Amino acid sequence: MAPSTKITSFSLAKGKELRSDDTYDVLAADDQIIAIVCDGVGSAIGGGEASMKAVSHIMSGFKTRPKTWSIEKLVSAMIETVNSILYNTSQAKYNREEMLTTLALVVLDGNRLYGANIGDSAIFLYREGVLHKLSNDHVMDKSGYENVLTKVLGAKKSVEAYIFENFVTVGDKILLCSDGLTNSLTLQELSENLHMGATALVKMASAKYDHDLPDDTTAIVLEINAIDEITQLKKQKLIIPEHLHAGDTIDGYLLKEPLSQNQRTWLAQKDSKNSVLKFPLYFEEDDSLVIDNFVKEAWNAKRLQAEFFPKVTIPDERTHRYYVMESIEGVTLKEYLKKQRLGIEESILLAKTLLRMGQFLIKHDLVHGDIKPENIIITSHDGAIGFKIIDLGNVTEIFSIDSTAGTPSYLAPERFNGEAISEGSEIFSIGVTLYEALCGKYPYGEIEPFQKPTFTQPKRPQERNENIPSWLDNLILRSIASNPASRYKNYTHMIYDLENPQAVLPFYGTNTPLFERIPVKIAQYGLVIMIFINLILLAKLL
Repeated sequence: MAPSTKITSFSLAKGKELRSDDTYDVLAADDQIIAIVCDGVGSAIGGGEASMKAVSHIMSGFKTRPKTWSIEKLVSAMIETVNSILYNTSQAKYNREEMLTTLALVVLDGNRLYGANIGDSAIFLYREGVLHKLSNDHVMDKSGYENVLTKVLGAKKSVEAYIFENFVTVGDKILLCSDGLTNSLTLQELSENLHMGATALVKMASAKYDHDLPDDTTAIVLEINAIDEITQLKKQKLIIPEHLHAGDTIDGYLLKEPLSQNQRTWLAQKDSKNSVLKFPLYFEEDDSLVIDNFVKEAWNAKRLQAEFFPKVTIPDERTHRYYVMESIEGVTLKEYLKKQRLGIEESILLAKTLLRMGQFLIKHDLVHGDIKPENIIITSHDGAIGFKIIDLGNVTEIFSIDSTAGTPSYLAPERFNGEAISEGSEIFSIGVTLYEALCGKYPYGEIEPFQKPTFTQPKRPQERNENIPSWLDNLILRSIASNPASRYKNYTHMIYDLENPQAVLPFYGTNTPLFERIPVKIAQYGLVIMIFINLILLAKLL
């Protein structure tokens, strides 16, 4: 995740020109910040076009990049690709090298700074009163020829950029600029005025020439205001144990018994108090995806504090990678249902709890992603039953289209077709959970992973449990409708129906006979027909 960053950018064309050959862009994408400055070589016919193409292709590459690629690999690959495009286009268009541009590029990813440059567009880092030049100018090392470039994009079939990596901290300022700025302002002037932002720097350079700049001048300033917690958690060097055993002690926590089949969640005790420790899956080599997912899960569990969830902490002084949950006394709903079903009032309470959890998460633009009885703990306090929802490992952004969150038997039909996760698909999972809690069965049968399910009309809950009132029967059927258009669209509507049973409308599936759908109308029509027939018979008799 990118740090909290103030971004300013500005560009002026030289002299009385209406358009600059410099091109720049800044993009926040996938929790990263990408900034680029390209300075089209003025002596080349296609310099301005080259700078625009380079920025456009690189930004497009970041938006569509393979998720498994490292930033270093991505930067190198994109620079080589853009160079090839410029070179080949130039040869086809001019039969010589005319589409030439410099490049200064940085990527901010958490507290890491990745950079690359070709030519004399520069990258600086200002820290604690000192301006450091991070880029490497590709110019001739000879007096009088300092502005002659030795390397640019598009000049040869292949190019090798200067690529570097560093770290950033709160208060750092990063400057990317074309040589129009560095040729106009001294390092001291840059250092003393960087805090004013990109616009002030470029206008200061322009003022030196009575606003008649000899060269196009561009600047981008990135000011680091905060480093996000997720990134700090990712960067911690912590042990991930391959095996865990009862009796192991980790940071003062005594592991007592595993609570999950994969033995990565443990009941533990510290200072005579029970807690639950959750560890990530073990992997032999560095697997950033495992770390990313686990850190995101831990961070969500910690920040999403509400009565629906166990309290979570992430100890500051850890030697191993785990997070700590409060120990909840109770059994999972799945275990409970092996012996008995939930009562009507208990099921209504469960539905309200799950729906209000959904409303809470949606305020953060999130959904749980894996609602099912295994992730619900039944609690008891002073004889009153309650519910806690666990496992925030699948929490994801609402409307995500690439989420694999969920368990097949509880997934809405549209999720099998790659549609976005939504309130409607979460309501389907809630409905299946209610159906199972009251009836002891899945409405559409058990669905195995990788199975292509069919969703035929399920049995009405009342047919499996005669205690279910008609209004609740209709509510559950509407929540598990295979057609999203027939299902509750949002949590609020379903909560309203739970609290106002008289408002619940009858729900009929596609296979429901017409007589069952509109029995009153059918009876009325039948009565009219019978009267008409009797009148005809009476007329014949007379």
